[in-house]
Amino acid sequence: MAVSGASMAPKYRNGDWLLVRWGGGFYVDHIVVIERESYPGIFYIKRVKSIKGNEVWVEGDNRQSSEDSHKWGAISPEEIVGKVLFRYRKGKTLSE
Repeated sequence: MAVSGASMAPKYRNGDWLLVRWGGGFYVDHIVVIERESYPGIFYIKRVKSIKGNEVWVEGDNRQSSEDSHKWGAISPEEIVGKVLFRYRKGKTLSE
């Protein structure tokens, strides 16, 4: 999937391509793909900051440009649809 936006900069930048494992588990500090129940078909890339029961707090690395749990509150684990495995940046090699 392609990165669009700056919410995860500088690690992930606009135009980067990500290899995503769809489904599966996640833990604190994993970079995940979110599909909000209220916005089907729109995907967000965020970092898992905490997991408490059935609530997951996610944030973008670039707080100034991120729409995340600071706006939404904690999200449901079911809204996390994948985990980022690698990034490809044009002219570079794959990296975590």
